[in-house]
Amino acid sequence: MLITIHPKPKPWQPLKPRTLSSRICNSLNESKNEAKQSSAGKIKRFVLTQEGRTKLNPGSDREFYAYPRFVTHVDDGFISTLTDLYRGRLNPGSEILDLMSSWVSHLPKEVSYKRVVGHGLNAQELAKNPRLDYFFVKDLNQDQMLELESSSFDAVLCTVSVQYLQHPEKVFEEVFRVLRPGGVFIVSFSNRLFYEKAISAWRDGTGYSRVQLVVQYFQCIEGFTQPEIVRKLPAVDGDDKSPFKWIMRLVGPLSGSDPFYAVIAYKNFKPVYD
Repeated sequence: MLITIHPKPKPWQPLKPRTLSSRICNSLNESKNEAKQSSAGKIKRFVLTQEGRTKLNPGSDREFYAYPRFVTHVDDGFISTLTDLYRGRLNPGSEILDLMSSWVSHLPKEVSYKRVVGHGLNAQELAKNPRLDYFFVKDLNQDQMLELESSSFDAVLCTVSVQYLQHPEKVFEEVFRVLRPGGVFIVSFSNRLFYEKAISAWRDGTGYSRVQLVVQYFQCIEGFTQPEIVRKLPAVDGDDKSPFKWIMRLVGPLSGSDPFYAVIAYKNFKPVYD
């Protein structure tokens, strides 16, 4: 008869907790930090209602812009102010994305940039733009995804076109993605527009409400700095500060010149240069 003999069992003792190695701890901390940072560049809330996104002319934007328009949509005073703004905010050698562009980008002629990429709806207009190194055609109201690498631009520009975006939150999210940390997004506009193609939230607004609308576009994306507002309203003749003159100054066209508005924000932080 075969008998199996078990050794005398030792009393059970709870295992002592082991200290994780510093390498594992660091990895866990990094994972936690990445999780905390994962909201950067994401949409926190949607600004527009469905009604606010509608247009009087719901037809194809590609068809509307199919015929090239070799004109400037704002006056010389606006263009001069915008070019001065670019001169002060865009560093030489920068890589720039000119969003919703045309046959002219209003960049300072004397400044050289490493690369300027244009986007728009009319290939003929974009092909005439001497500042573009290359361009692509895309309807951002149909598809907001930019086929561009993340963190590949120092600046993104959008000139007198933001009023046509039906999904601005998603476009601003994409702009954040393609900007490098510290990169700037400059959105400029006046009171001119293709009325039937502007969204309802813009058409029904004033100069002040339109500025605040663009501010909200920036604020709905996690990670943009506090938006900065630049205004240059038409000058009023003399020292007349009457309410009528003040109203004329706000309206713009009655004074014979275009009001200038720009809303500016940076990705993550605003760089400081000596």
